[in-house]
Order: sequence, then structure tokens, then C-alpha cells
Amino acid sequence: MKLLVCGKGGSGKSTVSALLAKSAAKRGYRVLVIDGDESNFGLHRQLGMDLPEDFMNYFGGKKKVLELMRTSGKYRDINIFDRKWRFDDIPREYLSARDGISLLAVGKIHEFGEGCACPMGVLSTGMLEHLETGENEIVIVDTDAGVEHFGRGVERGCDIVIVVMDPTYESLMLSKKIEEMADSIKKPVYFVLNKVDEESKQFMTASIDSAKLAGVVPMNRAVFQACLRGEELELQLPEIDALVEFLLKGGR
Repeated sequence: MKLLVCGKGGSGKSTVSALLAKSAAKRGYRVLVIDGDESNFGLHRQLGMDLPEDFMNYFGGKKKVLELMRTSGKYRDINIFDRKWRFDDIPREYLSARDGISLLAVGKIHEFGEGCACPMGVLSTGMLEHLETGENEIVIVDTDAGVEHFGRGVERGCDIVIVVMDPTYESLMLSKKIEEMADSIKKPVYFVLNKVDEESKQFMTASIDSAKLAGVVPMNRAVFQACLRGEELELQLPEIDALVEFLLKGGR
């Protein structure tokens, strides 16, 4: 199963991704977390790991991929992956691993003026389309904020789209656009309400398709403090465990 976690900036995508990974690993699953956000430098800390080397470097670096993009002239016709991959095909030097969870970082923006993040999108798209999962393996992709990854076609290789929503008007509007885009490529989409109280929960629930509501995660002070301090998320939340169970059953 390949899960893609998306939403607006600050909605809690990385937090939900990390907690999902930890819950699934405790159930005995091999979990690969793909950090697809070029501007997020906190996910690895939430998992209690070091940030691995950019996977982009395995393919010659960002400049090499940009060169391939210019030569091709087409965004999707770049032959980076020439075969199907399995978990164990990923070079160990590009992974951080701990307690059944492996973390891969597609690539980060490290320097002023180094250019756009399009090569990261090309790599994320190819990775998801060519990566095969076994029966007890789960991939969780933490995307960049907004909907640019839809424009890059990243979602084409996933099985389920998860939209993390915080109690803001922007999040409600973005969720509708994401739902529309996911439906257009026939990908199941589910909503996770995050950082909510009872009042915001009721309002947000009334604003979405209730059949697509996968989970509700209340505002949690311990999670907030851990994220603020850049510490590992060592909490086990029953709401996250219920969400994992829901997703493993195919949204039932």
C-alpha cells in the first residue's frame, strides 16, 4: 500500500505521516517514509532519525536531472527509473532506519539560487510509479504543501490520498480542490481532521463528505510541544491507531 499525505502548509502533514509510520511499524509492517517536501527539515526529527542524504544524488544530482528534463522537453518522459524497484533495492546509504521504519528524502533546497523543485517532483513521480510493495510493506509519502504535486503527477503512483485538514478556511477550500483532482484520476481520497476541538470538528465534518472522513485527531499539547522542540514523537494516539486500521481495511 502506498499512502500519499497532503494538505496546506501547517496542517500537520508531517506529524500525521510520522505517527502513521510509527503505528504501522508497531503492527509489524515494514514502513518506508518518503520525504517529498523540499522545504521541510523536521520530519526526520519526528521519527527520531538523522536526515538522510538526498536521494537525488543517486541519479547524479539536481543539475543532472534538470539536464535530462531540458533534453527531453517533456516533464514525464524522463527515463530515470528503467525498472521496477522493491524496498531492498533502495541503496542503504540514502536511508535512515529505525524500529521497522526507513526514511528516504527525495531532495531539499539547500542553497540560495539553486533553482526550482521540479527535479524533486520528477523523482517523486518516478519513484512512486516504479516502487512495488509486498504484503507487509507500506509506503507513506509526506508531500510539499498545496497541490503542486498533483500538477507534477506524483499521485498517479499512489493507492490512497490522505488530506490532512486543520481548522482554517484555507484548509477547507484546499481539501475540495484536492478531492476534485484525486477523483479525476480515480484515486480514493480520505480526510483527516487535525488539531481540532469539538466545535471545529462539527463545523468541518459538515463541510466534507462524511463517507470520506477517515479520522479525527484532537489538538494535543504533548504533540505540539514535541514539534516545537524538534523532538521525536513518542506518543501512541488511539486516533492514529484507528486511522491505520481504517486504511489497512481499505477505507472500511
